Amino acid sequence: MDPHMKQLQDSLVEIETEAEHLLLARHQLVENDKLRNGNREALTALRKRARTTKSSVPSPFEALMKEIEGAREPLVKEICSTCGNHDSNEHTWMMFPGSDIFARVPFHVAHTILEKDQERLDYETKKLQSYVKEKSFSISEKGALADRISPGVVKSLVSLTDKSK
Repeated sequence: MDPHMKQLQDSLVEIETEAEHLLLARHQLVENDKLRNGNREALTALRKRARTTKSSVPSPFEALMKEIEGAREPLVKEICSTCGNHDSNEHTWMMFPGSDIFARVPFHVAHTILEKDQERLDYETKKLQSYVKEKSFSISEKGALADRISPGVVKSLVSLTDKSK
């Protein structure tokens, strides 16, 4: 086989491989977004059940100041932003992420698991987004994402046709 043809074939195989990796990463991004949306919906349902929003629960500092003004109770009181004044030991049914297992767990444990899973998914999504950006740029640099044939391929084809004459 002609060395120029071999080089062209190798570059096309490399571009094809990178494009497949790019498509797999995009597919994984879609799957992560589905999981993140499910987690967000579950956390919203738990907040509604506890009758809290992210901003409705007083900060630990506000609670501390109220305690100083009041009676002799402990000055520091940990307040969960999701539980608020809701009974954190009340049991809630939960399906664990990535499985078909239902478990009855305390309210606080349920939303803590979901929040940690949400943080993990956010991190993975950001990683995948940077990977997709990097691969897209790499493929674009090779000229494969252009609307026309990349200059490197045209030069190869021109040199091949010149040699065959």
